[in-house]
Amino acid sequence: MHNLIELTKNDLEAFVAEDLKEPRFRTEQIWQWLWQKRVRDIESMTNLSKPLREKVAAKANIIWPEIAQVATSKDGTIKFLLRLTDGKLIETVLIPMNDRYSQCLSTQVGCAMACTFCNTGKLGFERNLTYGEIMGQILVGRQYLEDQGMNPLKNLVFMGMGEPLLNLNTLIKVLTDLPCERGLSLSWRRSMVSTVGFPDKLKILGDLEIALPAISLHAPTQELRAKIMPKAAKVHLDDLMAAIKVYPMRQRERITFEYLLLKDVNDSLEHADQLARLIDRKKGKINLIAYNATEGMPYGAPDRDRVEAFEKRLWDHGLTAFIRRSMGSDIKAACGQLKAETIG
Repeated sequence: MHNLIELTKNDLEAFVAEDLKEPRFRTEQIWQWLWQKRVRDIESMTNLSKPLREKVAAKANIIWPEIAQVATSKDGTIKFLLRLTDGKLIETVLIPMNDRYSQCLSTQVGCAMACTFCNTGKLGFERNLTYGEIMGQILVGRQYLEDQGMNPLKNLVFMGMGEPLLNLNTLIKVLTDLPCERGLSLSWRRSMVSTVGFPDKLKILGDLEIALPAISLHAPTQELRAKIMPKAAKVHLDDLMAAIKVYPMRQRERITFEYLLLKDVNDSLEHADQLARLIDRKKGKINLIAYNATEGMPYGAPDRDRVEAFEKRLWDHGLTAFIRRSMGSDIKAACGQLKAETIG
C-alpha cells in the first residue's frame, strides 16, 4: 500500500499513470485533495467516481503523523509532539507572528551534530524523516490552526530536530513541491533552511535556487566553534565562509547568520568585533538569539544588557543585526530545546 502523502508530485503522476492507468488530470485532482483540502480518507475525494475511489483505496491510503501531545505557551507558541508510523517521536512548533504563523519543521529523528547547547543533539541520530513525515507536519499545523479558527500558516523554517542538509535529497523534494498551486502553495521564498553548513551540500542547494540558508554560526572563530560545536567545526570556518561567499543570491537577498548568545562564552564585545570581521555586511544579516537556560545543559542565559550591547556593537560596525524574540521557552519549544519528550 502507498501512503499517498509519501508520494512527491512526480511520484503521484507515475502512480496515477502506471498503477491506476488513469489520465494525467487525475494527478491534479488527487494532489489537491491531499494538500489543499487535507482529506484523511480516499472516500472524501468526491470528484473521483466511486469505482475510481475504490481502485485508489485498494492500492493506497492516507496516514498523517499522529498528534501525541499539544502544548501551548503563554506567548501563543504551540508545540506538537508527533508519533510516526514506526513509533518514533518528533516535534514541530507553530510560532505566532502578527497576523500569521510560522512553523518550525523537523527533518530528522534526533540529530547527529551534538552541538553542546542543543537538547536535540543529546538524543543522538536515529534516522532521517521521509518526504511525507516532513510535509505531514505542515498538514498537521494547518489543520490545527483552521480547526481552532486561528491565523493562517504562511512561513516555514527548517529549524526543528535534525540537520536539514544531512537529509538533503528529501529536503530538495519537499522544497520543490511546496509551491505547487493546487497543493500547499508555499513559495520557497517563505522558507528558511537552517544549517551548520556543509560546503558541498550548500553548493547543491544554491545551484537549484530553491532556498536561502540560515547559517547556524554561534561562534566568530574556528577555535570557539570547535569547543561548542565540535562536529560542525570539522568544516573549517574559513571553508564555510568561502562557500557562503559564492552562494547564488538575487539582488537585495542576504544570508542570515544565527548566533546563539551563551553567557560568558560568546557574548563579549570582543566576540562582536570578531563576528563583524567575519560577516560581509552587504551579503549577510545576523539573527541574535539569547540562550534559554535549560536543565541539564552547561550554559546560562546572557544578561539582557549584554545582549543589547552586543547588538549595538554590530550596528556600530555597519552590520544588520537584530535580537530575535525568544518564543515558547516555558514549554521547551525555543531554540535548542526540542527533545521529543512528553510535556509536564
